[in-house]
Amino acid sequence: MAVLNSSVSDKYELVVGLEVHAQLSTLSKAFSSDSAAFGADPNHHVSPVSLGHPGTLPRINKRMVEYAVKMGLACNCTINLTNTFARKNYFYADLPKGFQTTQDQQPICLGGSVTVNLSDGTAKSIAIHHIHMEDDAGKSAHDQHDEFSLIDLNRAGVPLIEIVSQPDMRSAEEAGQFLTEIRRTLRYLEICDGNMEEGSMRCDANISVRLHGAVEYGNRCEVKNLNSIRNVQRAIEHEFSRQVAIIEAGGHIDQNTLNFNADTGETSVLRSKEMANDYRYFPEPDLLPVQITAAELEAIRKSMPALPHELIEKYTRELGLSAYDAGVIVADKEFAAYFEEVIKHTSNYKSAANWLMGSVRSYLNDNSLGISSLSLTPDNLAGLIKLVDEGKVNNTVAAQKLFPALLKGNGKTADQLARELNLVISKDTSEVDGFIKAALAKFPDKVVEYQKGKKGVLGLFMGEVMKLSKGKIDPQKTNQLLIKELESK
Repeated sequence: MAVLNSSVSDKYELVVGLEVHAQLSTLSKAFSSDSAAFGADPNHHVSPVSLGHPGTLPRINKRMVEYAVKMGLACNCTINLTNTFARKNYFYADLPKGFQTTQDQQPICLGGSVTVNLSDGTAKSIAIHHIHMEDDAGKSAHDQHDEFSLIDLNRAGVPLIEIVSQPDMRSAEEAGQFLTEIRRTLRYLEICDGNMEEGSMRCDANISVRLHGAVEYGNRCEVKNLNSIRNVQRAIEHEFSRQVAIIEAGGHIDQNTLNFNADTGETSVLRSKEMANDYRYFPEPDLLPVQITAAELEAIRKSMPALPHELIEKYTRELGLSAYDAGVIVADKEFAAYFEEVIKHTSNYKSAANWLMGSVRSYLNDNSLGISSLSLTPDNLAGLIKLVDEGKVNNTVAAQKLFPALLKGNGKTADQLARELNLVISKDTSEVDGFIKAALAKFPDKVVEYQKGKKGVLGLFMGEVMKLSKGKIDPQKTNQLLIKELESK
């Protein structure tokens, strides 16, 4: 589709609401004891209950309820202490019961919001409409047989929560940041791995456009089952252009359910958009209402870990880190947990952050490792920081020699290795004077240039002194001694 002229596109406002489906990391399915594990051979994690055989009765997975409450608390929702299930009726080959067990009138979580940070430095609160529990459908494979579609029902009945936002997003960036924050929260709570490629987190995007200043929303189209944050953003950008072009040409936006082709970056119609009454919702007759007591709610609240936004607040306000540094650290839960352990042993929080975001992260990336595989213990990293802070080892030597030695994980402390490898800065000024004299003797012409006012050659001398000393000097003090020696000539 042709790119819109800015004078045309600027007339319109994008309106986006997202529905995020998160597959919960429970051992068993939502309403049966079948395994919910991913990766089994097709149709091995099934039973009469998940296959919808006549006469079978569902039983609610308590862990599913607990996980839904945790997500609701993390999103500032009101927890509905009495909530009910309903049947959502539709036919599809991978839905063996002929209906989905979901929540309609009384979902478990109501309201709430998620704050996202944008590239221009601003923050925006995205309202949550509700979060509800439901079971997943099976999976259809249309590309594994020449004549037939194949059905795998291992996923049928796996517990999901669906996080439904209000139509508060006005750009693809806002949608991407909302999804990023939702995924990070799910991972911090350890209730979903957030792996969109494997389908454990999926997103449907409801997209419409309207003239700036208009009160009424335009007709929306829903793009289904987007499997990456980038594809969500691409689908939104494409739909904005497509819908504006249709309206500008005098056309009408049909309320359709769309598919997104990641190869072409375009959407296509799957079917006309269903309305709620198309599904003939009615209360699930085989399940009693879920009753959550105040004591149970408080117990779940107390079990909650520190969440990303809480850690960012702590790191910026209490530890004095920049918002950028804090954001990098909390992007991964294990990374943040490692940082928390490091700062138990050092009060130089900025240095701890720098080492983690610099040498540690580079090493992990170069070796395709997670921080849980790092052999360097948090207290040993803090020990390295202490040596640098106390002026016993300079920062360059610490990064180039001591850090690699610590990675070998031989059980020795940073102090022990620094002494063993002869990396401790020499306090003998006569030895430093010897290095300085040798450096100046090597470049007599540069000494003359310095004396004529070319102060830039000082770096050359410092580099040579560092080389001769093998880094075992205090750069600041050496710089002072070097200048003193040059000025005396």
